[in-house]
Amino acid sequence: MTTLHETETASGAGAAAAEAPLAPAARLLPALGAVYRAQLSRARVARIPLLFVATFQSVGIMVLMRGVVDGGQEARAVVAGSAVLVVAFVALNLLAQYFGQLRAQGGLDHYATLPVPPAAVVLGAAGAYASFTAPGTLVTAVVGSLLFGLPLTHVWVLLAVIPLAGAALAGLGAALGLLAPRPELATLLGQLGMSAALLLGVLPAERMPVLLQYARDLLPSTYGVEAFARTFDAHPDWAAVGLDLAVCAGVGVASLALATWAYRRAAVR
Repeated sequence: MTTLHETETASGAGAAAAEAPLAPAARLLPALGAVYRAQLSRARVARIPLLFVATFQSVGIMVLMRGVVDGGQEARAVVAGSAVLVVAFVALNLLAQYFGQLRAQGGLDHYATLPVPPAAVVLGAAGAYASFTAPGTLVTAVVGSLLFGLPLTHVWVLLAVIPLAGAALAGLGAALGLLAPRPELATLLGQLGMSAALLLGVLPAERMPVLLQYARDLLPSTYGVEAFARTFDAHPDWAAVGLDLAVCAGVGVASLALATWAYRRAAVR
């Protein structure tokens, strides 16, 4: 028979356990680094296929466009757009699929049990996927420049274009995957987003209808394309390049904020 003293002791222990403070939430930067390393390790198995498919697709598009575009401003647009398309394939298309499947399979519940800020989950996954785009983007830019006879002097600008355009597209891709009610719809939205990046980013703007030119201005990767395309000029307008990169950075912050909000919304359901 349980004595009064034992009952009071058990009651006191239960109250003490209930009042025990939870472990403090992890800070953003350490949590971001942990999620990034985990996602990078997870996706490393698929690294070579991802690089091959994304790069082969963009190089193939440039080869096809070589029969239509001879050179000049249009060639610069094709090469710059094809290089950034590698980023769109991984950061927008594949990330939308990943978060759509993560939500459908209950993977968000795992992250919700960890003391990890939502921004760290979104930024870590986005950074890991965007990291795979750098080699393919550089290869595409070099091959395209040689194919169209463009200078390689300022190809280093891609070191700024890749993370900024990648952040903007990755945030958009994550938001699409998290807001889609079904993973199949997330895959469809990712494919449509990549198709928009192909149509509006690779084709020269001068050949588009006016309505598509306005739509092109709404695409986050457009400003990365414009920044890189300007560097093929004999005397690049660096102020315009910096402005395009600044706009791309601003859009990236906004799209990642949208993805963080979408993560919180999906995690509480």
